Amino acid sequence: MSARRSGYPGAPGRKRGRGRGCLLFLLGIVVLILVVVLLWYLLAGLLRLPEPKPPKPGPPTSQPADCPDVQLLSIPGTWESSSTDDPHNPTANPVSLMLNVGNPVREQFPESRVDVYTVPYVAQFSNPVAIPPDGQESYNNSRSEGTKRATDALSSMAKRCPLTSYVIAGFSQGAVIGGDIAADIGAGKGPVPADKVLGVTLIADGRRDFGPGQATQIGPSPQGVGAEVALKGLNVPGITMTGPRSGFGDLADRTNTICAPGDMICDAPKQALNPFNIIPSVLSLVRAVGNPVHALYNTFQVDENGTTATQWTANWAAELIDHAPRPPHS
Repeated sequence: MSARRSGYPGAPGRKRGRGRGCLLFLLGIVVLILVVVLLWYLLAGLLRLPEPKPPKPGPPTSQPADCPDVQLLSIPGTWESSSTDDPHNPTANPVSLMLNVGNPVREQFPESRVDVYTVPYVAQFSNPVAIPPDGQESYNNSRSEGTKRATDALSSMAKRCPLTSYVIAGFSQGAVIGGDIAADIGAGKGPVPADKVLGVTLIADGRRDFGPGQATQIGPSPQGVGAEVALKGLNVPGITMTGPRSGFGDLADRTNTICAPGDMICDAPKQALNPFNIIPSVLSLVRAVGNPVHALYNTFQVDENGTTATQWTANWAAELIDHAPRPPHS
């Protein structure tokens, strides 16, 4: 029997099959090498080791030469300012209570040391039940404008002069505005950092309250609360009473309040102002703004030496300014 017919292992057909398998195997290896080389070539241009990030800029070490070391933000009360008043030479109301704070401070220091900025805003309180209407701006609109003007002044200064420190003082409606801004700053939500605020003093604050995180009382401590606290929940056209603040946060240890006994703006007995007795309460609130007790903080004494509320505030501000940091200027 011949080898061709018997299927002998060394037959030529079997050799040809084995040769084709080796060839395909070699081709597969070559293709795999080419794919690996191609992937390496492509990825080599795309994958790079992460470069080190540049260090974050540190805090500034100096500020422009025309920046003051300190800004005193003075916020007048109702009927003591106007939207068009000059913040550096206020003349809207020559007997504005806050002039007894700002002017003495301005006289003690050069402009390079302190910028005394008196917030210009409409500063009105319309009687919503007056017939005929009294033509004044509503309390809500006035308070909103004052808050925006004050916040813009702080933000502008902080942007241009990052090392400037701040002192905030306000009276009546201005105390509400200043206190609200201070509370935001103390909660980390304000226009300037809390560590840049040297102190806050609020005279006749309509949101005055007691408890943890509230302001330190200077002088007599009447038992009433601010009108906005007593009237929490009252919401009539143009007058929204916002209730108490939750506190001054990081500024609590640097915030003061002054309130004369019998001043219904900051010493409101709850039986006199009641949100469920709207019209009498609103009339009492409007009358309280013009009450002689409310208007006499320039003579209201806060200590045994006869120091008045405005004298105390001016002296307090001057002492803070005198000891404030003196940042380098470039």
